Amino acid sequence: MQWDPTQYLRYTDERLRPALDLMGRVPLDAPARIADIGCGPGNVTAILAQRWPGAAVTGLDGSAAMLDKARPAAPTCRFVQGSFATWTPDAPLDLLYSNAALHWLGGHDTLFPRLLGLLAPGGVIAVQMPAMHTAPLRALQHEVAANGPWAEHLIDVDAAPPILSPAAYYDLLRPHLASLDIWQTTYLHVLPGADAVVQWASGTSLKPFLDKLQGRQRQGFLDAYAEAIRPAYPRRPDGMTLLPFQRLFLLGTRAG
Repeated sequence: MQWDPTQYLRYTDERLRPALDLMGRVPLDAPARIADIGCGPGNVTAILAQRWPGAAVTGLDGSAAMLDKARPAAPTCRFVQGSFATWTPDAPLDLLYSNAALHWLGGHDTLFPRLLGLLAPGGVIAVQMPAMHTAPLRALQHEVAANGPWAEHLIDVDAAPPILSPAAYYDLLRPHLASLDIWQTTYLHVLPGADAVVQWASGTSLKPFLDKLQGRQRQGFLDAYAEAIRPAYPRRPDGMTLLPFQRLFLLGTRAG
């Protein structure tokens, strides 16, 4: 999937808030080595470097376009193109941080124990992931994809798989950690403009579908999705649209 940093950053403030909420809960004073897993355009990576100026901060992402945006955004950081599932740091990490990235990869029952193995003793894993799989935003994408002239092109779309339940993450992570905090937050994003939820989704979860289509089929799919989603997220009298967006947070410390 080819990411569009400009479209993703269209809602920078809304996407940044959960990243900062997670960062504010990290119980470390002076970590030496930090990895931002799924760093995207580097705006959060730069804040990690500002928050802990003595740390060596590495940003990892699979998208060359995102990394091209990230390098000038965080010039003091190191950036690497690679896979979340296979990348290994040069030395154990004091902080493994990931904001809205790990949900794109399945197999969390093996991925998360592997990531914990990258931590130094006393190191912290801090993860935030959207928990929107049953929300109209996500569910209607698959429904519209299966019902239209574009259906045959979208059968094998590699969309983000459902994440595990909070209880499943607890059972998976707790045996490996000295402490574990799990919480969910629903952010009520106030979005301007016509079909604002479509614009939001076009930068993230809708993109795998759009990448498979061109021309009239692409526009037809977008129009059908917009029509299907409007009743779920109606425009308010002042022209704004409210998007309730739930996110799951995982914060754990490895035994020292």
